[in-house]
Amino acid sequence: MKVTGLCRRRSVRLPLAPAFRSMLVEAPESMRESSHQAARDPPSVSSTHQVTEGAQERPGTRGSRACCFCWCCCCSCSCLSMKNTAKEESGGGSMELANGDANDNPTMEEIRVWSHSFDAMMRSARGRRRFRDFLRSEYSEENLLFWLACEELGKESNSAAVEEKARLIYEDYISILSPKEVSLDSRVREAVNKNMDNPTNHTFDEAQHQIYILMHRDSFPRFLNSKMFRRMLENASRGEKK
Repeated sequence: MKVTGLCRRRSVRLPLAPAFRSMLVEAPESMRESSHQAARDPPSVSSTHQVTEGAQERPGTRGSRACCFCWCCCCSCSCLSMKNTAKEESGGGSMELANGDANDNPTMEEIRVWSHSFDAMMRSARGRRRFRDFLRSEYSEENLLFWLACEELGKESNSAAVEEKARLIYEDYISILSPKEVSLDSRVREAVNKNMDNPTNHTFDEAQHQIYILMHRDSFPRFLNSKMFRRMLENASRGEKK
């Protein structure tokens, strides 16, 4: 059997139930007039503002004092702002990397030293910045950020600051809920969890060492063979010829 034409969809209007029809017909005139008036005259900004203020003052609603444990981050929680301020003060290892001059290109001698020594590259601010660019391209930048955060923690002398920085490091890089969680074996992770009962400057020493070895053995060889490293060599070579 052949279909010679296109089928058209037919819209079917279902009849209203008698009860709903009677409700519409018997609706008071005042209700219909008020609905038309509301459609013609939308609420003013001042009235909307008053309603909003009332909703914020009502207990149980989410306002400027909303709880910081919400997942959506759609409120301006005071505790969230305090946490963000603490992160900025602690640095998290990112400020040292961000303060570099984009035009501060390494010399050929520096690159030669880095190619033979991972330790030398990690001791150099320029080297860490270039290595971080590579890690970001591999989506493993958190390893270097964690290592730097641990370095900053080791320099801290204030006990309250040590405890706060240790907590932020744990939340950012150790917690399984963090998108920046670093890869640690179960033994080291268990040791960190125990150390967090009484955080010190050395809470993450073992974890920091494991991540350092991971970067050295896994990421560093790929960095030396990457297009990014060859481009850096070419730029340094052209700079010496000028």
